[in-house]
Amino acid sequence: MTMQAVMDMITFAEGELIPGTKPTQIPGLSTPVGTMFNYGLWLLMLAGAGGTGFGVYKLAVSDKSRNGGGSEPFKWMGAGVASILLSGSLITILNSIAK
Repeated sequence: MTMQAVMDMITFAEGELIPGTKPTQIPGLSTPVGTMFNYGLWLLMLAGAGGTGFGVYKLAVSDKSRNGGGSEPFKWMGAGVASILLSGSLITILNSIAK
């Protein structure tokens, strides 16, 4: 993937993909690195929300008998919540450093 393609994806994410997210510039990081890092954290948060939703879906349609895989939905939900908490705390820390 070329640098131009990465910058095009970032520009697309700024305008349409993630509305209302404008990362704060982190002191000491160059503009492309800071922008990609901040949008990466936002995408990690969205992926966590998707994983949590998929876990809820799997729980709703899973086999409730004794020999069904009962722990798999909770693995999806736990991983989703963990990624939401991780990215949310990193976003909060980085935004407080940048201000």
